[in-house]
Amino acid sequence: MSDLIRPRLPRIISVANQKGGVGKTTTAINLGAALAEGGYNVLLVDLDPQGNASTGLGVEPEDRKYTTYDLLLEGAELGDVLKTTAVEGLLLAPATTDLSSADIEMMATEKRSFLLHDALRQPAIDNYDLDFILIDCPPSLSLLTVNAMVASDSVLIPLQSEFFALEGLSQLMLTVREVRQTANPELRIEGVVLTMYDVRNNLSQQVEMDARGTLGDLVFRTIVPRNVRVSEAPSYSMPVISYDPMSKGSIAYRALAQEMVDRLKETAS
Repeated sequence: MSDLIRPRLPRIISVANQKGGVGKTTTAINLGAALAEGGYNVLLVDLDPQGNASTGLGVEPEDRKYTTYDLLLEGAELGDVLKTTAVEGLLLAPATTDLSSADIEMMATEKRSFLLHDALRQPAIDNYDLDFILIDCPPSLSLLTVNAMVASDSVLIPLQSEFFALEGLSQLMLTVREVRQTANPELRIEGVVLTMYDVRNNLSQQVEMDARGTLGDLVFRTIVPRNVRVSEAPSYSMPVISYDPMSKGSIAYRALAQEMVDRLKETAS
């Protein structure tokens, strides 16, 4: 399956939105799990000091001896940082609150915007035969987020179906443009995915109409519905695809993974 999108592997995608509570970490976890279920080798890099992606994949704080902080600022080897998860084919670079001080510490480093870029291009990365690297960014346009964008091929933007959803998007787009102009000319928008969508709610439908009217084909056809199983899964430290494989949330994230892969195949052909 992975041969379909070669030769540019692994594809590195930042999952970013500076607004919290939009389903960013949920999307990173479940998109990663859906891609792994589809036969791809995936690494999820937890770049959020809250470490929710690490917890959501069942890696307890006491098991995070080496983290993305060590990867960025201590020159840690990938093999020391990466952890297996209960999802076959899905690896994790975990995070702890140590990452909270990373922005300040990186300011003293000459290549401060390229630390993650260089860390993910260690020769050892070839040992894992990865197809995708997903980076769960913090809910801010910080130096950590800039590091993620400099390291990435593209940015995936979860957009909550609520009032003012599009308001914060302009600043994120400006940051992408700035990174493209100064550090990573190949960076592009992978797409925008509508999350927490309530089909019974006129507001959700209005947000969808506005998003598609403003952003056109950048918005994925797949919509992630508001679904109680998606909300419950993190408390069991697993993706919703493992927690309830036939839930509406699981079906949506599988569809999102397939749509993303199809787009990449079209681009490559």
